[in-house]
Amino acid sequence: MLPRHITDLLEKEKVPYEVLTHERAYTAQGVAAALHVSGRDFAKPVILKTADARLVMAVIPGPRHVDLKALEGLLGARVELAREADFVHLFPGCELGAEPPLGNVYELPVYVDESLRKDPEIVFNAGTHSEAIRMRYADFERLVRPVVAALSSAS
Repeated sequence: MLPRHITDLLEKEKVPYEVLTHERAYTAQGVAAALHVSGRDFAKPVILKTADARLVMAVIPGPRHVDLKALEGLLGARVELAREADFVHLFPGCELGAEPPLGNVYELPVYVDESLRKDPEIVFNAGTHSEAIRMRYADFERLVRPVVAALSSAS
């Protein structure tokens, strides 16, 4: 079941969205496949830690990897992938590994890969390993107010 704070936010902000139920899946590509959507349309959050221990969220297409150098350039600080222990406490009500890319809800700065703007809709984990949310990208950007930049690379 979707965490209540997520549905409350979407309803309060009058963001139209669709809840998609799928077989349990634990990877971005697995969720995309279960939903029969393109991996490039699946928004995958990646939690990163700066050299001064700040946490930030990068949101990239499912099949891609975070370009750490690009993010370091934006932040002006060295970054590395955060360990689960660094952020698990930030996402109450969410299953580990199914965090939604709504970093602002969790007081995390959000950086979004510009390629996600190319499609009118995005799909992302809804806080569980068996539910996802589909919404218009424009609504996502209005809701989250991320910094948009080139942040990802192919494997």
